[in-house]
Amino acid sequence: MKAIQITRTGGPEVLQIAEVESPTPSDDQVLVDVLVAGVNYIDTYYREGIYSATTPFIPGFEGVGRVLHDPIGKIASGTMVAWNTAFGSYAEQVCVARDKLVAVPNDFDLSTAASMLLQGITAHYLTHGVYELADGDNCVITAGAGGVGLLATQFAAAAGANVYTVVSSDEKEELSYQAGATHVLRYGPELANQVRELTAGKGVDVVYDGVGKDTFEQSLNMVRNRGTVCLFGAASGPVAPIDPQILNEKGSIFLTRPSVAGWTSREGEFQMRAQAVVQAVVDGDLKFRVSDSYPLEEAAQAHRDLQDRKTTGSIVLRVQEVI
Repeated sequence: MKAIQITRTGGPEVLQIAEVESPTPSDDQVLVDVLVAGVNYIDTYYREGIYSATTPFIPGFEGVGRVLHDPIGKIASGTMVAWNTAFGSYAEQVCVARDKLVAVPNDFDLSTAASMLLQGITAHYLTHGVYELADGDNCVITAGAGGVGLLATQFAAAAGANVYTVVSSDEKEELSYQAGATHVLRYGPELANQVRELTAGKGVDVVYDGVGKDTFEQSLNMVRNRGTVCLFGAASGPVAPIDPQILNEKGSIFLTRPSVAGWTSREGEFQMRAQAVVQAVVDGDLKFRVSDSYPLEEAAQAHRDLQDRKTTGSIVLRVQEVI
């Protein structure tokens, strides 16, 4: 089968198309024909070696496709499914844990299905887990026009929160407002002061920071006393270690670095969050923006565009030409 294989970590150029053997599912997995694969920032962390994986490996965690084979016959062949926890999804076939699959309607948009779970579940646990937003709460979302940012904005606005997003262009500002942002701000040295002014000097209840290195210090400065800074990504690079005493100095604030794995680890939690995302899409309450799709062979360009902030919303790889 065709797959994107990484034999050494590094820049986007290490993403090479290759012929590899098809995987064999264990009894708790199913083999799936991948139609579309999602592209996420976590994929770049593995490509660069920030997150460790033994080379050679196939990147990617997320996608949509049809079940090819279930060793125990529980799921019928041909069933359309989506997933977000199957390492090796940049390939024509992948093995997915049976209990981490979500059935999707046959007429469901494939690009949406391929990119909705990882980002959707992330946005859900941020706004309905890490800090349970309620009516009148104030939050900041960095990378507000990114895939997670747009979804978290929709969830936060639906909860009645005041949503202050941060973006880098006029186009992204418009997208952020369309998603329900209350105020849209730009990156810069005055960001924290602007947020303080908007909240009458108090600061926000929670900052959802997916940018990392470039915004982390400001995130600490724009949260209220005993508020929460949620560092869920590192689009600009990893944050340097900090002295915990800083959290005291900033007002006894809380700092967390969550993950999808951690926030879907309890019994039934993955299904609860995944179903909440799928149902919100079906009902039209959660709208996904898939800005670009690339052939599998152009995975390197997809990573370049993602890291250069040339994309808005989600991007996907067309593994088999069905869209």
